[in-house]
Amino acid sequence: MKQFFLLFVVALPLWMACATAPAAPQLPKKDIALQLYSLREDFKNDFDATIKIAGEAGYTAIEAASYGDGKFYGKTPADFKAAVEAAGMTVLSSHTTKLLSEDELRTHDFSASLVWWDEAIEAHLAAGMQYIVAPWMEVPKTLADLQTYCDYYNAIGQKCQDRGLSFGYHNHAHEFTKIEETLMYDYMLEHTNPDLVFFQMDVYWTVMGRKSPVEYFQKYPGRFTLLHIKDHKELGQSGMVGFDAIFKNTDVAGTKFLIVEVEHYNHTPAESVKISLDYLLTCPLVKASYADER
Repeated sequence: MKQFFLLFVVALPLWMACATAPAAPQLPKKDIALQLYSLREDFKNDFDATIKIAGEAGYTAIEAASYGDGKFYGKTPADFKAAVEAAGMTVLSSHTTKLLSEDELRTHDFSASLVWWDEAIEAHLAAGMQYIVAPWMEVPKTLADLQTYCDYYNAIGQKCQDRGLSFGYHNHAHEFTKIEETLMYDYMLEHTNPDLVFFQMDVYWTVMGRKSPVEYFQKYPGRFTLLHIKDHKELGQSGMVGFDAIFKNTDVAGTKFLIVEVEHYNHTPAESVKISLDYLLTCPLVKASYADER
């Protein structure tokens, strides 16, 4: 609790620096992606109209969150890619995974799941993806089970690399719990191959797990290829996340793209994703592009 309190105290003035940045009459252009889960309810009604909202807000790329049966949001990979590009954006990444069964964990044989990944990877290639990110896993019961997942992720990462994609893992707060006295997130970072598995740190959930994103950047430099930039609601509204310190340390983190996700709202989803993007556009610490590091 003391460590979390200190993190909060340090984060507050850092948050205020970006929050008080003067708004420009015309906002600068920056290469920022949107996790489409942020507009999930709107997508249920009209995908084509909703994807245009993201483009009109000023986002330049998207991360999908609805892959299934070879399709994205009910569209073929080619149609999905065309719709995103028609909205003025590029296809960057996708939250997609297949969890292991109890039998696969027991036998350490996940060959059947790897067959599923062959089709998924081809669909993602057809959609123009650069990255596939596993968005979730439960806390394994034992370190042996967690090691099986690490081996599984290494195998998926190899398959992705062979086809020109990169594979990573996205955290929530539960990865900062212990399994047999070992911190789950640290174990994953130390037992996955850095050449095959990157980490997409969700900075909000890391703070909710009572950990410092910057300390992880420094402890595991170069592992955090993508960052989920998220707050309790719209970016910069809570004062809970030290965004300035995060933006100052993206080089050591190895960051290649910032991705906004808004899960809860003070406004309509469309307004909330625009407010969150504007926060980053007016923050002088956010680069116009991280393309040089890609």
